[in-house]
Amino acid sequence: MWRARAVKRECWWLNAAQAHRQNNGRIEGESVLTLYGAKGSGAAAIEAALKVIGADYRLLDAASWQPGPGLDELKRVNPLAQVPTLVLDDGSVLTESAAILIDLGLRYPASGLLLRSETQRAQAIRGLTYIAANCYAAIGVIDYPERWCSECDDATSERIRAGTRRRLHELWDTFADTFPATPFLSGEHLGALDLLAAVVSKWSGTRAHLKASRPRFYALLLAIECEPRVAAIFEEHWPTQ
Repeated sequence: MWRARAVKRECWWLNAAQAHRQNNGRIEGESVLTLYGAKGSGAAAIEAALKVIGADYRLLDAASWQPGPGLDELKRVNPLAQVPTLVLDDGSVLTESAAILIDLGLRYPASGLLLRSETQRAQAIRGLTYIAANCYAAIGVIDYPERWCSECDDATSERIRAGTRRRLHELWDTFADTFPATPFLSGEHLGALDLLAAVVSKWSGTRAHLKASRPRFYALLLAIECEPRVAAIFEEHWPTQ
């Protein structure tokens, strides 16, 4: 059963990569980036960014919760086996979603992932770091409470999850109040901060909370998902039907 699911995931990622290469009109044999990730994971933000900048890349299905050849290869480039992990065309490795997005924005300034204005760029980097340090970190506790508590029984795990989830939602409220959309978080056009916010807010009941507590910000997240350049990627990771 697991093998069937794994093959299905792998085929989806490989088909997506082939379609991307065809759409970009790249020459076979040209150096490409390698993105490690899994469906519904944080790799979606990096995949969307690569689509925005028009980079050629291949997708490798891998995650710490998916045993198999992909995980073995991921561990060789990232000992923590975390996704997303991006291997650049020179063989160097980038990890941490915010760091990857910042690097891509600096490498491809014309993409708009990071704005040219120093003031706006600084605020975007602040927002990316905020999500990574606060929201993404909280999700790691919710997913694996036993890593943060010795002799952690089921009842203790649930208390940790409940408290961390409540704190996570408070952190998103603060983010929504701190980073205004004009009309996107990155300014006039979609950028790195929009992509990371849209992906990380998918987890741990955050969207349902924001729909009630910050409806305008919730509407913005939906608009980000529907931006034509990245809409297909969000649909592939989180199908609406």
